[in-house]
Amino acid sequence: MTRAPRSTSTRLALAVMGSFLLAFVLLGAGVYVAVSTLLLQDARELVRTDAAALTQLHRDGGRGALVQELRDRLDAPDDPDAVYALFAANGTVEVGDVSPMHAGKGMRWTTFEHADHDAPGGAGLSRRVLAQLQPLPGGETLLTGLRLQSQDRFLALMLRTALVALAVAASLGALVGWLTSRWVSRRLSDLDLTAARVGGGELGLRVPLDGSGDAFDRLGRRFNGMLDRIEDLLGGVRHATDHIAHDLRTPLTRLRNRLEDLRPGAAASERAALDGAVQETDQLLTTFGALLRLARIEAQSPAGEGPVLDLSALAADAAELYVPIGAERGVGLRTSLAPAQVRGDRDQLFQMLVNLLDNALKFAPTGGEVGVSLEAAADGVVLCVDDDGPGIPETDRERVFDRFQRLEAHRGTPGSGLGLSLVRAIVHRHGGRIELLDRAPGLRVQVWLPLA
Repeated sequence: MTRAPRSTSTRLALAVMGSFLLAFVLLGAGVYVAVSTLLLQDARELVRTDAAALTQLHRDGGRGALVQELRDRLDAPDDPDAVYALFAANGTVEVGDVSPMHAGKGMRWTTFEHADHDAPGGAGLSRRVLAQLQPLPGGETLLTGLRLQSQDRFLALMLRTALVALAVAASLGALVGWLTSRWVSRRLSDLDLTAARVGGGELGLRVPLDGSGDAFDRLGRRFNGMLDRIEDLLGGVRHATDHIAHDLRTPLTRLRNRLEDLRPGAAASERAALDGAVQETDQLLTTFGALLRLARIEAQSPAGEGPVLDLSALAADAAELYVPIGAERGVGLRTSLAPAQVRGDRDQLFQMLVNLLDNALKFAPTGGEVGVSLEAAADGVVLCVDDDGPGIPETDRERVFDRFQRLEAHRGTPGSGLGLSLVRAIVHRHGGRIELLDRAPGLRVQVWLPLA
């Protein structure tokens, strides 16, 4: 079975065209039936008048006058469409060439096919005949009929004209449906484009209104109101985060400095505790710094109009920075970098590369290898960072992008749980997307960015 079209615009166009055609068919059928009924009534009236005249002739002049009149009319007809016959009481035809089967007992009106020998195009052409059967004294029956060829030709002409008009109506219906769907799609395109750009980070964008007050305009107004509310809520959360980070960084910095001041005069047993406290304080300061960077990145507009950068050079610098770190941990670093031009913020893209390399080296086993590859495809730039560590279960791959989310198996490793959140925010700001793929064993982080 064929599947119904999923596109709402296509369904709307088909609905408009179907309604247009249905209305035309119903109207045409009504007109056809009305005209056909009117023509049939006119024909009945003509036959009834003619039959009444012949019956009166039979009463006035007797059977002989009627028979003579019928033969005169059949030999030299005044109306070539008229049909006459006289049936005996036993059903045989006394006058005329009509089959006896058309003179059933008790019938008043009958319709049958009759050969029209005088019709152009050859003898034997059948015509539809409407006839009245009039019983006469003595058991005879008078048939007075009228060929409906004029009416049939007119109805056939009407039908052909209706079919042509139906084809025109179908074309007009399709055109009107297409124009209607295009109009609806155009009215909704502003809403769709605004939603897509707001989803990309342009929170200050709003749907343009035309002031018509129709359903689309009201929907746009409600959508703008929703965006205003969302922007206010996000702004409040962002400001609260910034204030908390700023307000806590200062006392934490003072606390760290005081702990540093206590270390020289502390005993050996106390110095180890002070070192641990300083390390924890540094971790808190790093977390607050990452939170501030994340809030600033999310508040910025898309970086699609930034300067053109060579992402391969940035990746090479980041890899060179982490080669010594990987050597200390016994992890090799392999690169395969093709030239790739992107637009954006150099510092943020470098931060993305650093975070990805730091994660890969952190979880790669001793003796393992981390791979960084970069290639330019027709639709964008693909960056892959591979490791052969424990990987991430498929059910947790979206969750690890949330703030402070860390898997149970990684709770003991250093970090704040904000690295991948920063990476995703940077990728989204640059119009890209990020995926976590299974290497079995290990993990592949794949980043797609648009070409410059």
